[in-house]
This record gives sequence, structure tokens and C-alpha cells, in this order.
Amino acid sequence: MTEGAGVRAGDVPEDLTAVEAGMWQAFRDGSVYDLSSGDPLVDDPHGDRPWGEERTVRARVVCWLLLDGPPALAGRVSALKLAGIRISGSLDLAGGTVVPYVEMRQCRFEQDVLLPEARFATLRMVDCSVPRLEAARVHTEGDLHLPRCRFHRGIRITDAQIGTDLMLNQSIVHRDRSGRSIAADGLTVGQDLQAELLESHGELSLRAATIGVSLSLRGARLANPYERLALNAPQLTVERSLYLTPAGVGAQAMSGMTPARGTRIQRFECEGGIRLDDGRFGDAVDFERARFALTDDQELSLRRVQTPELRFLGEQPARGRVVLSGAKIINLMDRADAWPGPGRLHMGGFAYENLVPRGPFPLAERLDWVAAATAEYNPEPYERLASVLRAGGEDVDAREVLLAKQRRHRESLPPAAKLWGYVQDWTVAYGYRPGRAAVWMAVLWAAGSLAFAQAGHPPLKRGEHPEWSPTLFTLDLLLPVIDLGQVGFWQLRGGWQWLSTAMILLGWILATTVAAGATRLLRRN
Repeated sequence: MTEGAGVRAGDVPEDLTAVEAGMWQAFRDGSVYDLSSGDPLVDDPHGDRPWGEERTVRARVVCWLLLDGPPALAGRVSALKLAGIRISGSLDLAGGTVVPYVEMRQCRFEQDVLLPEARFATLRMVDCSVPRLEAARVHTEGDLHLPRCRFHRGIRITDAQIGTDLMLNQSIVHRDRSGRSIAADGLTVGQDLQAELLESHGELSLRAATIGVSLSLRGARLANPYERLALNAPQLTVERSLYLTPAGVGAQAMSGMTPARGTRIQRFECEGGIRLDDGRFGDAVDFERARFALTDDQELSLRRVQTPELRFLGEQPARGRVVLSGAKIINLMDRADAWPGPGRLHMGGFAYENLVPRGPFPLAERLDWVAAATAEYNPEPYERLASVLRAGGEDVDAREVLLAKQRRHRESLPPAAKLWGYVQDWTVAYGYRPGRAAVWMAVLWAAGSLAFAQAGHPPLKRGEHPEWSPTLFTLDLLLPVIDLGQVGFWQLRGGWQWLSTAMILLGWILATTVAAGATRLLRRN
């Protein structure tokens, strides 16, 4: 009997070891082939206890089963289900088509797993020790599950196409020679990408990746402190939400869910920069209770991000920058203590429609938030905030914001213009408090009336003057353009002449500042 004929008939090839022969039969039966000893310390695939020949199969035989294995037993479906097995040699399925279901639990791979351009129905590797997974352009019709695995030299799944879910929960991934832990540029996932409680030591790269439902990094810990980025995901598209939030830990925790009250949690932590530039998120980007450890040169970059809701509710980064330039948000949910201080927040071109503060966020602190984002005067953030407040019916607060904008602008002006700005501020608050002009006018009118009432003033021409009225005379001095028929009929000498001149100048200043403020209000509306 030739080797090929024996395989087609289901006979066990003669050159297999006893362990491999048992795997061969389990494959035909679709049953689990478990060589675990029952001792947790010995069976730990990540431990240092040696696994001998009694639980070792050759990678070549595994590939033989998956690519050209024997037929299933009558009434059974062939599948490769391994547990507690050591696989020697390199598992190389590059370019192959694997039809059977594949599941490996607590297995130890001695060399790299090579799956570039391979095709699977479903592939599950659970709690396995793998030197490196090389799977560029791999294609699965169903899931690719890699939970609780340890990859010592990284994962490469660039341009991979995953039909349903990609799972990396609780996996530990170390960097490869290029500094990346997971290289997944151009990745396409039909449904969810779950990487909850993931430990990534290196750069997690998801450039131009597309996720069909949600991307969950709940409770993940990303560490790449000595390079620029720990998460590099520009042009990322997520149809629903991106979660950089806490994950539940323990028996009550449920994957893919927000932890219930009372559940022990692990926060999302990132030691290194995050880049989400030009990302598109269908529902939300959630930073609930996230922690960021950035250097001065690193940043949380959300340039030109578009999402209906941004939940900026993490801890304030002690160093580094937060960049929202060009981002477009509908609802901005935030806390006052989540934002970095002056010089470390950039919001040029940042557009949002609604503010949904979590907890107290008074207007004074909101103005500090805008000021922190404008190291040099820039009217745009102030005008955006005023527009949002006005749309929410908070007209008084909107005027305060625009007044703060004028005061900030004044600091950048030359001395003469700055002095004129102070005058406008003191008198009518740049037109945003028009009632102040009436108060100043009333004070000057009363003071002038009392002063001019202290002495009579002879007329310039007898019989050609109205009756002397200090009240009307003062009002005629204060009101420019309008003639009340008092000024020009009385002789004013010495200090009275200087007082009348001062009243005329103050009247013109008040009128000019009111006109300037009204012009700004009309232009704004």
C-alpha cells in the first residue's frame, strides 16, 4: 500500500510515533486529543517544566492532517482539537487551505507558527505558548481566537481578513525585531476585535484597519515607553465604538461588557503615545477612567477624528500633549479634571455640537480649558464654545465667553490699542454688558448736575437763552450729536470750562464703545 492510498483510506501511516498516531485517530473522530498530566504546574505551557516525547508531535504531521488529512469516521466530522501538546518544528501552513475546524488549548510551540495567506474556516489557539505568529493576509470565514496566549516575538496579521471575531483577550505579546508587538495594518474584522486585558510590550499597529462592530481594549495595558507610540492606529474605522475603558476581573467579569457595580476592575493603561488620527467611529470613542503615562514628546493624538460621541473621562496626563485639532464630534462628554494644563492641549479646528459634562464643570473652568488650548491668541475655540452654549440656551454664558475672548485678544495688542481695550472693557465690557453704559451715563449725569448746580453761569447774550437747567445742560454735554438746546448759551470760565470739556469727551467715549460693541453683536448674529 502506498502512503497516499493509506491516507485516503484512513490507515495510520507507519512512520508516525505512538503519540502522533493517537492524534491521527482523534482527528478522524473529531474528538479532543488531550495529553495533559493533571498537574497545573507541569501542564502550564508558559512554565519552565520540560515536556518530553510522550506529549510531543511533529509540526509536519499536524500540517499533513490539516491540509491533506484522512477522511472522518462514519457519522463523524474530522477536526483537530489538541490540548496539552508540545509541537516540535515550525508549523508552516503558508498559502494552504485548511477545511477542518482547528482548536489548540494549552499547547507549546517550539518554533514560529507560519500562516501567511492561509485560509481557515475557524482557528482557535487558547492559552498557548508561541514564539511568533506570522499570519499576514490570513483569511478566516469564522473566528480567529488567540486568548490567553503568549507570543514571545510578536504577531503579524497585516491585511488579514477575519470573517467574524478576532479575540486577543488576556494575551501577552512581546515586541519583534522592529519594535512592534502586534502588526495589524490593513486588518479587516467582520464583527468584534476583543483585546481585553491584553498586555502589549511594543507598538500595537492598526493603521487603516476596519472593524465591523466594536474594538474593545478594556483593561488592556500597552507599554512602549521608549518609542513614540504604544498604539498606532491612524485611519482606523470602527463601525460602532472604541473602548479604552476598565474591564472586570474575576469570576463575575463578562467579556465585552462594561463591568457591573461592585466588580473588581482593571483600567486601561497606556505607557506611550496613542495615535488615532483620521479615525472614523460610528458610535463613540470612550476613555472612561483611562490612564496615560506620556513623556514630554508623546501625545494622545485625535487629529481629524470623527465620531458622534467622545467620552474624555480618563485621568489627566501628567506630561505629554492631547491633540484634537480638526476633530469633529457631536457630543463631548468630559470632566474638568481630565484635561491637561496650558501648552499641552491643542484644539485648532476642533468642532463639537453639545457639551455633556460629567460632574461640575463651571464656566470659569471651561474658560481655563479654552485658554489652555491657545498658547497664542486664537478666536476659534472661544467662538466655538460660545456657539455651543448659545445653541443650548445659555446666552449669558455665551456672552461671558465672547468677553473672555476680547480680553485675551487685548493682551496681544500694542500699548495704544490695549489702552483703548481697557476703556471698552471698563465702560461697556466690549458691548457684551450694555447695561454698564447706562450706569456710567447715570453716574456722570448725576455728578455733573450736582456740580453745575453749585453756581450760576451768565448767558452769552441777554434775552437769547433758555432757562438755566444744570440737569439738562449736563445731559446735553454727555449726548453727542443730539442737541438739547443748552450748550452754547452760557459763559463757562476756568474749571467749569474744563469740566464741560471732560463731560463731552466722556460722552463720546461712551457712545463710541457702545457703537463698537453693538457692531460686534450684529456681526456675530
